Parts: sequence; C-alpha cells; structure tokens
Amino acid sequence: MKIVLQRVSSAEVRVEGEVVGRIGPGHLLLVGFGRDDGASQIEWMADKVLGLRVFADDEGKMNRSLEESGGDLLVVSQFTLYGDSSKGRRPSFVAAAPPDEAEALYDQFVEELRGRTTRTVETGRFGAMMEIELVNDGPVTLVLER
Repeated sequence: MKIVLQRVSSAEVRVEGEVVGRIGPGHLLLVGFGRDDGASQIEWMADKVLGLRVFADDEGKMNRSLEESGGDLLVVSQFTLYGDSSKGRRPSFVAAAPPDEAEALYDQFVEELRGRTTRTVETGRFGAMMEIELVNDGPVTLVLER
C-alpha cells in the first residue's frame, strides 16, 4: 500500500465537472494498493495517517496530528502509484492490485479512517477520471509505504 500525503489548506476532487469531495485544511491522500495488500496494511496506514504530527503547534513546530489540528481528509484512489517506469517508455502496472480488489481495499481503508476519527473523510470516485485541485500547505508532502 502506498500513499502520497499532502498537507493542504484546501482540496477538492471533480468528476466530469462535478465536485465529489472537498475539504478545507487537512490531508489529501493519494492511495494505491498492491497485489498483496490487505487488512494489516490498511490498519497500519490508517493509524499512521491519523497519528502523523505534521501540523504546527503554538510555537510553529510540526507537533500536532490531524485530529488535534481540526483537519479533514480527502482520499483519492491512485493506482498509478504502482507504476514501474524503470524499463522502456510506458509504465507497467503489474504490481498494482486488480481493479475489483483495489476498489474493495479502497472502500475498507476509507471505512477504517471514518471509524478511527471524528473528522470528515471525503473521497473521490474510484476508477473515474478525476481532476484534483489543491493548495499544498508548507509544502508538506510525504510518501508512505507498507
């Protein structure tokens, strides 16, 4: 399981011009699943995402979690995180989970997040062509893998 986490001031995702998910301050998560991913990766990653202390405290140091900062989550599926471009010019996606498995894992991950936080968890639309607009705060961008 791979996540690109961006601390944002705001973010939204659109499908065919319609906003399907929108947050103010918080995390934009681009999430991809590999062929061997399952419940243990989902649980670990949910704990990691919610516990990361990347929001500023009163002294300006990254010392507050999402919950402590009052931020929200926007979770967007991104199978291209498993693209391998080490050979040739076209990325290979053989390491990515098949779409039906990835969609089930994505849904489980979103539900895991919702069950662990009181904050809003918005989503994109799995498998759709999406446009994402964001204001990266910092910028703070982390790559998480499990």
